[in-house]
Amino acid sequence: MNSPDLGAARFNMLLNQVRAWGVSDERVLGLLADMPREVFVPPTYRNLAYADLMLPLGHGQVMLPPKIEARFLQALALMASDVVLEVGAGSGYMAALMSRLAAFVTTVDVFAELAESAALHLAEAGVRNVRVETGNAADGWPDHGPYDAIMISGALPVLPQAFLNSLKTGGRLAAIIGHRPAMQAVLITRTGEADWHRQVLFETDVPMLLHVRTATAFEF
Repeated sequence: MNSPDLGAARFNMLLNQVRAWGVSDERVLGLLADMPREVFVPPTYRNLAYADLMLPLGHGQVMLPPKIEARFLQALALMASDVVLEVGAGSGYMAALMSRLAAFVTTVDVFAELAESAALHLAEAGVRNVRVETGNAADGWPDHGPYDAIMISGALPVLPQAFLNSLKTGGRLAAIIGHRPAMQAVLITRTGEADWHRQVLFETDVPMLLHVRTATAFEF
């Protein structure tokens, strides 16, 4: 059962962080109100589960602030039939959110310890339509594609072409691209066989994915 303090923190997060940052999609707001974020937060930081902070997960990885997760969820506009890829499983929280809106989610982490922890968190939250895998997906993860949506939960200096090739026509990809301190959160939509539309959502600064390469980058 949630403590009164965490319940109040969740309400304040929705009002003062998420809504204030331009998230108005009622599906997303309802989901954030319903999903217990504290289940996915390391015990040391559980009292900060709803704070406007990046929370350490170990191995130099972080849990993104709730307002960033919410903006990406709103932008991806997931549908009940969507098959989704997430690169960077982290705590499993973002995969859990997407699982409530989509048909199935594959989430991948390069660290076996984080993948195992994410799987435990997802099971504790009663999530059944997420596959957790371990591996380096920084250059793409075509195994279960093509995908209706791809969420890259970490920054990339440039976007590898392999991710765009793994999108179905009409598919959407959310990512943070660039170099510190001025990275851009973008939404890319595949509009045709060799056509993509790019929309800048906001600027931010988050840790890079590990093992990224730039040789197969796509330029708009």
